[in-house]
Amino acid sequence: MLRLNLSNEPHWLDLGHGVRLLVEPLTTAVMLAARSDPAIVAAAADADGSTSNDDLARIVAKAVARIVVKDWDGVGDEDGKPLPLTPDGIDALLELWPIFEAFQTKYIAGALILDAEKNA
Repeated sequence: MLRLNLSNEPHWLDLGHGVRLLVEPLTTAVMLAARSDPAIVAAAADADGSTSNDDLARIVAKAVARIVVKDWDGVGDEDGKPLPLTPDGIDALLELWPIFEAFQTKYIAGALILDAEKNA
């Protein structure tokens, strides 16, 4: 059975290390909007194949995050002062490996995998 969550309300996503993101659900519209991100368009047009799968995953994650992240908690500057949410801040946050990996696993992959259940 395919379980559908029909809520379109943002929810908090815990990425560990005290970081939480308020994200909108990952929908077809979000993925289609991310495809038009200039970095994704450039990677897709990469004729010499120099863009690796890892680079593409990072580019896509950042493009999606810039669309869906509406707030954050637990992100501060070097003095611990909370930082405002900005697109550049989102990109910098996703350059941190544990945060990127958690976002990929808990948000992007989690939304793309269909959960199948066996009937008892």
